[in-house]
Amino acid sequence: MRNLLTSLALLLFACAILPAQNLIGYKANEIRDYMKQNHKDFGNQSMVYNNTFKYLKFTDRKETQTLLFFLTTDSVCKSVRLVCDKSMKENKIRELDSVYKKTSENNWTEIRNGKKYLIELKDEEWSFSVTIRQSD
Repeated sequence: MRNLLTSLALLLFACAILPAQNLIGYKANEIRDYMKQNHKDFGNQSMVYNNTFKYLKFTDRKETQTLLFFLTTDSVCKSVRLVCDKSMKENKIRELDSVYKKTSENNWTEIRNGKKYLIELKDEEWSFSVTIRQSD
C-alpha cells in the first residue's frame, strides 16, 4: 500500500510539473487539445500576434508559470518557452534531468524522430525560463 501511495504521489508530482513538454511540430489546434486534456491547470489561454511573433500563451491558475508555444505562419510550433517563478527552479531542474539528457549545468538535449532538440534553462532576476528548440 505504501508503494502504491508513493507511486501515485510521484505521478501527481510529475503531472504537475511537466508542462515544458516538447510539442515542436504540433499545430496550434493540436496544442490546444493537448493542453486541455493533459494540463487542465493551465486554463488561461490566448493567441498572441505581433510584428515579430505569433504564439499560443497559457498561464496556470496560480500564475506561477506561463507557457508559450511560438508558431510559424502556418501555425506549427517551432519552439516552446516556459517562464516560471524562481521558487520552482529546483523541482524544474529535477524534472529536466529525469526527462532529457543533461549536457551542461543548464542545458539538456532530446533526440526524437531523428531530430535533435536543445533545452536551455536561463535565470532572470525574478524568474527563470526553459526554452526548447530544434537544433540547427
